[in-house]
Amino acid sequence: MTWDPRAEKIVADPGQLEGVEAAIHLSGASVAGQRWTAAYKRELSESRVGSTRAIVRLLTGLRQPPRTLVVASAVGIYGDRGDEVLDESSAPGAGFLADLCRAWESAARPADEAGIRVVHARFGVVLGQGPGALGKMLPVFRWGLGGRLGSGRQWMSWVSVDDAIGAILFALEHELSGPVNVVAPNAVTNAEFTRALAKQLHRPALLPAPAFALRLVLGQMADEALLASALVAPAKLLGAGFRFAHPTIEEALRAAVWSKPASQQVS
Repeated sequence: MTWDPRAEKIVADPGQLEGVEAAIHLSGASVAGQRWTAAYKRELSESRVGSTRAIVRLLTGLRQPPRTLVVASAVGIYGDRGDEVLDESSAPGAGFLADLCRAWESAARPADEAGIRVVHARFGVVLGQGPGALGKMLPVFRWGLGGRLGSGRQWMSWVSVDDAIGAILFALEHELSGPVNVVAPNAVTNAEFTRALAKQLHRPALLPAPAFALRLVLGQMADEALLASALVAPAKLLGAGFRFAHPTIEEALRAAVWSKPASQQVS
């Protein structure tokens, strides 16, 4: 099987996929870490919207399509909403990231129309080992150079990698559909997150990154991905009885910072 999201095309032997129970699609270029130039915005869109169209086209063309399709989305769909509590019934917000998430979710509509149960997993910041958001922060904080972003008052909706995986499996098993907020039940402000991470690492966190400097270096990405506030609740997961392994930021960071990578674990 070959994958070319830019061409919105998957080359595959459909026989390999006939009769599968579910498909999970988590593709997408990283939102954080660099300026959103026009070229990078196209990459963000193609890696999400284009790839979703490709996989939906493949699945709906099968003689025995899967019963369920889980497609990644993000809490960025809600935009910058201050202290407003947001759940799956909340309207989308404004901005490039919100528009991107709307298009991402809309790309899966043909699957829903074909009778496939579609779950839009709206992820918060996923905390785990590896090259994700936390992986980019850890070296800076370990050097004692970490600090809040801007005022630090913006809400940060997060989830541990274990709970992110658990939520996907739970959604598959419990017939959830439509948008599902994959976030822990205890969002924190950026300042609270900064203090919690510094405490886990036994380091100070006294060097804030001023909003103007973030905007100067990162442009629109700073406003929409680093300084935006989204206080998101996992209403559907909690309502269906999902139990979080790491419901607090302290538990999630302890697991992410101090657990051994899978490659180092002894079976």
